[in-house]
Formats: sequence, C-alpha cells, structure tokens
Amino acid sequence: MRQLVDLDRVSLSYGQGAGETLAICETSLRIGEGEFVAVVGPSGCGKSSLLKLVSGLARASSGNVIVAGREVTAPIKIVGMAFQNPNLLPWRNTLSNVLLPVEIVQPHRARLRSNRQHYRDRAMHLLETVGLKGFENKYPWQLSGGMQQRASLCRALMHEPNLLLLDEPFAALDAFTREELWGVLQALWMERNFTVILVTHDLREALYLADTIYVMSARPGRIVLRQSVDLPRPRTLADTYDQSFVSALAVLREHISEARETEAVA
Repeated sequence: MRQLVDLDRVSLSYGQGAGETLAICETSLRIGEGEFVAVVGPSGCGKSSLLKLVSGLARASSGNVIVAGREVTAPIKIVGMAFQNPNLLPWRNTLSNVLLPVEIVQPHRARLRSNRQHYRDRAMHLLETVGLKGFENKYPWQLSGGMQQRASLCRALMHEPNLLLLDEPFAALDAFTREELWGVLQALWMERNFTVILVTHDLREALYLADTIYVMSARPGRIVLRQSVDLPRPRTLADTYDQSFVSALAVLREHISEARETEAVA
C-alpha cells in the first residue's frame, strides 16, 4: 500500500501572542492509499483542524504535511470534503448541487462545456448509487436531512478525488438514518477505492467503517492511540451486534481509557 498522507511532528496554532491557542501538538500520522481511517477524541481536541491541515485549508505552524508526495502549502485539488451540515445551495436542484465541483475544480472546469453529458451521467450514477434516483430535480428544502447528506457525499465525490475528508457528516441525523448511511458510504468506498479520513465522536461508527482508528488527546491534540480494525468486509448492521464487533468495541474503549489515564499521569 503506497503512502498518501504523511504528517510529521505537525503543530497548529490559532491566533498570536497572548491570544494564541495551540490546537495540535507535534502530531505524526501516516495513511496509505485506499485506506479508511477514523479519528476520534474529545470535543475541541483538534480533529477538524487535522482535516484542515491535510486539505491545505490551514498551514502547519511547524512540522511537515505531505499529501501524494508533495508538501501541502495551499488547498489541494485531490480532496473531496463533506461536513455535518450538507451546505447544499438552496437555489440549485440536487443534480446541479452535485455537479458544482466540476464547475470549479480543474481540469474538469475546462472540460465541462464539451463533456457536459459525461459529467451529468456520472452525477446521475452517483445519485442512483446512494438511493437518490428520481430526486435529481428536487431542491434542498424538498429533501430530508438524510437525503441532503447523501447528495453532499455525491458532490464530494463528483470530481473523483483520491482523498475524501469527512467531518462528522452523520452527527446531526437520527440513529436509523445515520446507520443506513454507514452502509452507503462503505459501498461507495469499496466500489471506488478512494482514501478516507473520517472525524467522528461515535465509536460504533468508527469501528463499522474504518480500517484504522486514531485517538486524539484533549487539546492540544496529539495522537495517543492507533488501533487496527480486523473485522471482515462488507460489514452490516447485524454485525454490530455480533460478539466479535462488541468485543472489538470493548477493547477500543479500554485502550482509549488507558491512553487517557497515561496522559493524565504524564
């Protein structure tokens, strides 16, 4: 597995002088191409800041951020992003919202006029994959929260990014919709083999979706635990009640507890 993301002793501060806040402290992280990684930790520990560093939306105060073999000094094109709020444009229908990235990101922007049908077909395939066939002409206010989040995932994948960054994309949804979308995301990932970094507070979600789970400490955030997930794929909701899943969840919770106790002593 080739390495796609490499953070080497990275720190990130916000503000200056007396108002400076250290969000991330000398954190190192390596993610292979095609790997599904989840990052968990307490609120305010720097999980979202970690995504900003990887995407180039924030510049490291110290250390090195390398993605696809290049140092990240500005926003990068190979990234797709989805957030807790779907942020669909209210004046665009579902199809137009999904097509938005290819209107902005090169080289797709230059190709859009002559290849519009190709991109439209790609968008329609994504919508069908996530169960939104027939809703392409609906506007955001005509969609449920879960449907909006499905459309947001499609938009994030529209320009075929190598790296998908997800910042608690299902946190605002009810439990049934959230669990349904775990399966949708897993199916998209298994079909397209992109790399994923998922930030979540939900350990079940992390265990269901990820190959590897990283645990961050309280602010200033740093990686205190790396836990591999050895459960077979594809995973189903029924698997979350299986003894192997429950045992893996218990081990993860125990390791997190031990890591936090060690950190407190240190």
